[in-house]
Amino acid sequence: MTSLLAAGMRLLAILALAGALPHGLSPVLVARPPAPQTGIQSDEVAIIVNDADPGSRAIAAYYSARRGIPAAHICHLRLAADEEIGRDTFERDIETPVGGWLKRRNLVEKILVLVTTSGVPLKVKGSFSPTGTASSVDSELALLYNLLHALKRPRLEGGVPNPFYQSNRRFQHPQFAMYLVTRLTAYTLDDVKAMIDRSLQARNRGTVVLDGKGGGMDEGELWLRAARNRLPPARVVFDDTARVIENVGEVIGYASWGSNDPHRTKRMTGLHWLPGGIATEYVSTDARTFREPPAGWQITTWNDRAGFFAGSPQSLAGDLLREGATGVSGNVYEPYLIFTSHPDLLFPAYLNGWTLAESYWRSIPLLSWMNVVVGDPLCHLESQ
Repeated sequence: MTSLLAAGMRLLAILALAGALPHGLSPVLVARPPAPQTGIQSDEVAIIVNDADPGSRAIAAYYSARRGIPAAHICHLRLAADEEIGRDTFERDIETPVGGWLKRRNLVEKILVLVTTSGVPLKVKGSFSPTGTASSVDSELALLYNLLHALKRPRLEGGVPNPFYQSNRRFQHPQFAMYLVTRLTAYTLDDVKAMIDRSLQARNRGTVVLDGKGGGMDEGELWLRAARNRLPPARVVFDDTARVIENVGEVIGYASWGSNDPHRTKRMTGLHWLPGGIATEYVSTDARTFREPPAGWQITTWNDRAGFFAGSPQSLAGDLLREGATGVSGNVYEPYLIFTSHPDLLFPAYLNGWTLAESYWRSIPLLSWMNVVVGDPLCHLESQ
């Protein structure tokens, strides 16, 4: 199996030759983002609920009550209970009705964040390559603002540059022609409710854990080092050896290679999470499903097909949520390393008071791609 790193390096070469490398992906020094003047508000959020799924309805009801989301900002769909759907189904049953709902309610400009819920399909089937058509539902929905204003649809092949990537300005319309999209999901309804509750308790304290895999100076390792250099030294635990970091207390951030670290053999990290703690891992398929695996399942290798769960041997974002994280980013299919969430952009924003949604999406280079952000978009770290 081709490694995420090697595939990512080949992709960069292909895109560079084609003149298609998204703006901002060359190595640059990015300043620490300023504290936001104001954050995203509850009345700038819309929830997408699958009325055919009791869990989806329960999540929408719980979240809207906890965050004061207006009832008029809940978009009701009726969808099949499939995590993976075809492109035609996505456009007919999700994209078109959500866009129509936003227009009918005059919310196209007002809404900044779309929140999907468990029961809303997760991924869109398609081809797999740097110019493929597979993607996550959420990353496709991020393009909806653009589609509602443009005369023609962006190309389906490959990703679309994220206009908010590396931004140091607060997210607003029409300056950024996209929606931020996060998902409220986890293995169980109780897990989702606990995640929402933790988001309301988030405080700006604790440690960011940055766990390299050792033995290399590739892009992923460089991003971890850059994250360390852009954060207050007293708030970082950093290791770039073969040692796997475990059992750290008061964790507010975590980035690692997940199961792509050859020394990682356990599903759970053993970290002790603070409310508001967020995570990202360089894993190709960690958001492939949010259905809970059997209790005895463990991460394994690509050679052990009998040990696969949901089509992959790799670690799962849902395990971080079960362990106590308040937000995670992951990928439904192979994203290639360069297009994963970059921790050197994610954590400086989050620790400086940016919302979870803004912090993650400033760290992700592409839309119409494989990325999923899980968590309450309004979560932010209140000052102590």
